[in-house]
Amino acid sequence: MNIFKSLSSYSLYIVTGILFLFLYIPIFVLIVFSFNNSYTPYQWGGLTLQWYYNAFTSSQALQALKNSGIVALSSSLLSVVMGTLFVLYSAHSRLQIITPLFLSSLGISEIIIAVGLLHIFSMFVIPLGLTALIAGHTLLGLGYVIPMLSVRYSELDKRYWEASLDLGASEVQTYKRIILPLLRSTLFTAALLVFIISLDDFLIAFFCSSPTSQTLPLYIFSVIRSGATPEVNALSTIMIVLSSALVLLISRFSGRQGAIL
Repeated sequence: MNIFKSLSSYSLYIVTGILFLFLYIPIFVLIVFSFNNSYTPYQWGGLTLQWYYNAFTSSQALQALKNSGIVALSSSLLSVVMGTLFVLYSAHSRLQIITPLFLSSLGISEIIIAVGLLHIFSMFVIPLGLTALIAGHTLLGLGYVIPMLSVRYSELDKRYWEASLDLGASEVQTYKRIILPLLRSTLFTAALLVFIISLDDFLIAFFCSSPTSQTLPLYIFSVIRSGATPEVNALSTIMIVLSSALVLLISRFSGRQGAIL
């Protein structure tokens, strides 16, 4: 009976450990076999960096990485700028009532958004490519940026605003020197989050890209259709490392923001 009692007290830790193993063992296997000195999948042939060299010297992979970077940077910048302008304007207007609609968009399946964007681009005869991808990822990013900024802006002490105006500053000066510096951590966190989402996105890229605007997830998908290879493992590992580094940055700035509050 004592054994069962001790097991029941540790059941939550056991289940959590099993779930983490289920989630991370495939990623660990992928990373290990990206250093495999054998082209045959899952047959170990020693350690090598050949596949990383092939990934960084492949013109198609580099072009796909360049396209992903352009789309991610552009969409994160546009999402933050448009989201900031919307939040600052809607806070003093009736547009504030539609702010929850951006949060509800996160509950909509991404494939529905992708198909809807494809219909809109077809309706207005907008060619598919980098421009369409940036527009789609910006729309997706606004669903994250606007709720984050709205919550942070609502937490600001309104006495800062009133004191700035009482001391003779204009509204533009107050936004520039008081409000935006207080929102800086949230803006940076939101930009990093949208960058990660855009960099790893597949569905919108699948529906809205053209043959000449292939992103890295699409390139990996096209290569892996013929079977898993160590080069694909190397590319996937690079994306994992990059995404993990950005997540650590988000955690750092979120923690700093919490300490300030």
